[in-house]
Amino acid sequence: MAQFNISGTPSVTVALRRSARARRISLRVSRLDGKVTLTIPSNVSDREAMAFAHEKQDWLRKQVAQQPEAVVVAHGAEVPVAGRVRLIVPGAGRSVQLGGGELAVPGKPELVGRKVQGFLKELARHRLAEAVDHYAARLGRQPTKLTLRDTRSRWGSCSSSRALMFSWRLVMAAPDVLDYVAAHEVAHLKEMNHSQAFWNEVTIIHGPYETPRRWLRHHGQELHRYQFAG
Repeated sequence: MAQFNISGTPSVTVALRRSARARRISLRVSRLDGKVTLTIPSNVSDREAMAFAHEKQDWLRKQVAQQPEAVVVAHGAEVPVAGRVRLIVPGAGRSVQLGGGELAVPGKPELVGRKVQGFLKELARHRLAEAVDHYAARLGRQPTKLTLRDTRSRWGSCSSSRALMFSWRLVMAAPDVLDYVAAHEVAHLKEMNHSQAFWNEVTIIHGPYETPRRWLRHHGQELHRYQFAG
């Protein structure tokens, strides 16, 4: 994918994507990482596309400026665990320890990000497995598999083979948010759609879900601002 820069303060990097399916020029600023993508039809020249982007540069800078600032996970940084912000501090021993308002991470500083990521993945696996078991028992249907990924387009999914997938970053959100997503995907074991019957199942096994659903819609992208080196 070709790229070009729009000079100014700050400069903006634009990824140029040509698509045979596109019917018009479109600009998109990702809510997850602030990446700017300019999609153009196959019959539009690069020069015309770049001119379009330059015309929109004030709007682009405004959109990019509204993106949450990235956080590199290291000693001294703060990261949320179960919805509560924890300060990352040096730790003793061999394992990451969660206590109070701190996350104690032992070992070399350059490995802190990787260790915190590993800790969060294991915690997510444990808590999601518990939540899925709970809601699956209420529904009366069991999944065939549970996997974790670092997905950016969705928080969970249910395949036709009844395999469930979740983003491990859910463990950084408040417990009610993780529980809601678990119940949402479990409900798909019975209703593979988003019909009223599906939402009825969510309500039956979970209860009211509007608050955590709204939080995900408005704040979920903030969980992707944390960068785990290594």
